[in-house]
Amino acid sequence: MSRRSGILEFAVLGLLRESPMHGYELRKRLNTSLGVFRAFSYGTLYPCLKTLVANGWLIEEPGNAPEDALAASLAGRRAKIVYRLTAEGKEHFEDLLSQTGPDAYEDEHFAARFAFFGQTSRDVRMRVLEGRRSRLEERLEKMRASLARTRERLDDYTLELQRHGMESVEREVRWLNELIESERAGRDLKGSATGGPAQQDTTSGATGGLPRPGDDPGTDSPDDTAT
Repeated sequence: MSRRSGILEFAVLGLLRESPMHGYELRKRLNTSLGVFRAFSYGTLYPCLKTLVANGWLIEEPGNAPEDALAASLAGRRAKIVYRLTAEGKEHFEDLLSQTGPDAYEDEHFAARFAFFGQTSRDVRMRVLEGRRSRLEERLEKMRASLARTRERLDDYTLELQRHGMESVEREVRWLNELIESERAGRDLKGSATGGPAQQDTTSGATGGLPRPGDDPGTDSPDDTAT
């Protein structure tokens, strides 16, 4: 399995844990909740759904009322298919949610993991956040060393681009420091004490691909009546 397909499966399972959906609803949620999936296609989503069904983690159900299904049949169209998480699928997602290995710190996977922090235990959130911070601090150190070696050979615009990249990483490190401090203090993102998973708005200040208010979720309206 490629890293990107693994991230997509994780996100689909996480969204379906909240409620059953059909394909168009899933793609819309992926686009609006997870910026990393902003450009993916139905040609990517439906094979993923088929794989999850074959693994026993999802089941397919007719999504229309009986009379609507009959009308769709008479019109030569297939009824919408709704995807529902199975008990095995929920268990598999919870296992994925508990993992804190190096993949959880990478740019795309971290964005997906952060979007589901509301379903994640505090100790796991801490390990992921600290791992991400460590990864970015290593990246920042390499960027600074590279800039020091090549500064004299760079033109002003290339130099400014490299500085911009460093500033972006520095901002995310500061953001992670704030999150880690809140987690250690037992606060959620709104500043109130909590003993359970934080219920944060994943569109308000997260970096690494998460959307912000005002982002255009897209206006696709494809045929979602078949898989």
